[in-house]
Amino acid sequence: MELPRRGRGDELLKPGELTALRDRLRRASAKHDLTSVVACAFDHRTRMLPFIFADLRMAPAGVRAVGSALVDAGFSRTRIVLQQWNPHFRPSRMRVDGRVPDMFMVSSMQIHSAQCHGLIRDACHIDPEHRPLIIAGGPKTIYEPWDVFNADPAHRWGADVAVTGEEFVLLSLIELLLSIRAKGEPMRSAFRRARDGGMLDEIPGLVYARGDKEGLVEELVDTGVQRLLGDLDELPHPILGYRLLEPPSRAPTLGSQPLADRLVRRYSPIVSLVLTYGCKFNCPYCPIPAYNQRQHRVKSGARIVDEFRRLNTEYGFRYFFGADDNFFNNRERTLDILESLAQAQVNGTKLRKRIRWGTEVTVHDTLALREHLPTVRAAGVRALWLGVEDMTATLVKKGQSVDSTSEAFRLLQQHGICPMPMMMHHDEQPLYTRGKPYGLLNQVRLLRKAGAVSLQVLMITPATGSRLYESTFASGLVYDSVDGRRVQPHMLDANYVVASAHPQPWRKQFNIMLAYMYFYNPLRLAWGLIRPNTRLYLADSGMQMIGMYGLAQTIRRTFGWALRLWRGGITYRRQAPSSPIPMRNPQGEPASHALPGTPLASARTVWPCTTGVAEMPKAARAEVRGSLIGDQSR
Repeated sequence: MELPRRGRGDELLKPGELTALRDRLRRASAKHDLTSVVACAFDHRTRMLPFIFADLRMAPAGVRAVGSALVDAGFSRTRIVLQQWNPHFRPSRMRVDGRVPDMFMVSSMQIHSAQCHGLIRDACHIDPEHRPLIIAGGPKTIYEPWDVFNADPAHRWGADVAVTGEEFVLLSLIELLLSIRAKGEPMRSAFRRARDGGMLDEIPGLVYARGDKEGLVEELVDTGVQRLLGDLDELPHPILGYRLLEPPSRAPTLGSQPLADRLVRRYSPIVSLVLTYGCKFNCPYCPIPAYNQRQHRVKSGARIVDEFRRLNTEYGFRYFFGADDNFFNNRERTLDILESLAQAQVNGTKLRKRIRWGTEVTVHDTLALREHLPTVRAAGVRALWLGVEDMTATLVKKGQSVDSTSEAFRLLQQHGICPMPMMMHHDEQPLYTRGKPYGLLNQVRLLRKAGAVSLQVLMITPATGSRLYESTFASGLVYDSVDGRRVQPHMLDANYVVASAHPQPWRKQFNIMLAYMYFYNPLRLAWGLIRPNTRLYLADSGMQMIGMYGLAQTIRRTFGWALRLWRGGITYRRQAPSSPIPMRNPQGEPASHALPGTPLASARTVWPCTTGVAEMPKAARAEVRGSLIGDQSR
C-alpha cells in the first residue's frame, strides 16, 4: 500500500511557513534552555556492497538535517550520535552539559530497526521523572510508525511520539510544547498534557500513543499526512549539522564536546546533500513517488552553490554525494543548478576545480540531456548512478534498453563522468542466456564493456510504502523463516533473497555473488592498470579495490544464507506486517499510516487537560499559544 496523499493543491506548505516557524522558535528559545540528542541507528551487519565504504565515511544527511533545523531554530545545545561511529552508545548514560537531555530523537532506516528498538528501550530505563521526550523518525517511522511503540505490559518501552514527516512537523511539535510548557517543566510532561488535551491532533505528520492510567498503550492516534516543504531554499544550511557530531568512540557516554571542526573531514570525508526531492517515474517497487506526493522539489542553483562553497571553504570538503531521487527529473531546474555551479568561483578559482560530486539519475534523462553533458562535467559532476534495473526493461520500463544504456554510458565516459549502474535481479532473469542480453551476467558484461566503473546488483525485495508491497505478501513470495532462521530486519537490504517464487532460490543468492565476482576481480584490476582503455582508469581501479573488499564482506555475510536456502525449510508470510496496536485518526476513522489488517481503535472523548488550554476551541487554543510565544519573546 502506498502512502496516501493529501488532496490536490494541499500537498505543499505555503511559501515562508517554515521560515516564519523558525523565527518564532528563535524568539521562544531564549526562555527555554533545551538540550537534545539525535541518534542515528545503525546495524553493522548491513556492511556489504554496494555501500561498504560510504556507510562509515559519510554522516547521513537525515540526522544532520534534524540537527541543523534545531540549531537554526535557536536550540544549539544539540548532539548528533552516529551509531556506526559509536556502537556502544547507551542513551541511559547520555548527558549534555551534565544533565539528561530534554529530548531524545532516534532516526532509523528499515534495515536498522533492531538497533532503533534497542536505543529506545535503553532510553526508557531512565528514571521517569527525568526521562527525556522520546521522538522517533526517519524512513522506518514514516512507513511503519507503529513499530516504535510497544503494548506488551511485561516490557513497557516505546517512543512518546513518532514523526512521520519532515523538519516542519518536528519544529511544529516543539513550538506547541513550548507554548504550554511551564518554567522548568520537563518536555515529556508538557507533551503529555498536550496529548491528553487533543492539541497534537492539529499537527499533521504525528503518531502518538494513548493508554490507561498505568501507562499501558491501548491505541495509536495518527494525525494524518504531512504537508511538504515546497521551497527547499527555506531549509537551514546543512553546515550547521556538522558542528553537532559526537566524536567516534567506544564509550557508552557522550564526550564533553562535539567533534572538533578540524577532525570532521577525517571521519566524514564524503558529504551527502539533498539537492532535489521526487521522481517522475512510478515504479511499482519504489515508495519514493508516494512519499513526495508526486511533487518534484528543488533548491535553487544559487542556494546549492552556497552550500558547496561553504562546506568546501570552512571544512575543506571535496567529495559530495547528492542524495537525490532523480536529479535529472526536471530539465529546466537541472540546468539552472548545473550552470550556477559551472560558473561559481571561490577566491578567483572555479568551484568545480575544488569539488567532485555525483548523484542518481536515469538512462532516459541522461540521453535527454546529452547536449548539456559538457555543462554537467563543468559543474563538477564526476559520477552518476543510473537506475538501469534490467537493461531489457522486463522488470520496469523507464526508457532503458541495451542500446540506450550503452549509448548513455559511452557519452558519460566521453565527458569524463563515471557511469555507476544500479541493477535489480528478479526471479525471471537467469544467470546467463546464450545469444541474448537477458541473463544477469550478459548484462553485467555489456555494462562493463560500455564503461561502467562500479556495479550495484540487488535482489528485488518488497519495500514498505510501494504499490507492490501488500501483493507480494498475498502472493506467497515473502519468506518468514528459512531452515529454522527467521528473516531479520537487517536482511531487508536486498542483498539477501527473502522474497522469491523461484524453485531454487539459493541460485538467485549465488547469482548476485557471481555477478559481483564477474565485475570485481583481480584480473580486471590488473588489466585495467596495464592496458587502460578509458580516461577514467584510475577511478575504475579505485572502485575495483573497494569493490573487492566489499565483495569479500558480502560473501562472508550471505554465503550462509545461500546454504540455508539450499537446505530448504522455507516458511512464508501471507500478510504484510501491520500494527498489533489499534490505530485511528483523531476522528476515529482508519489511520493514514495503517496497513490493511490493523485493528481500528474506537474514538474517545478528549481527555481533560490540567492547564485549561486544551479545553478551549481550536481557534482559541491557537490564539493562546500565539500569545504565549509572544510573551516569551519579549
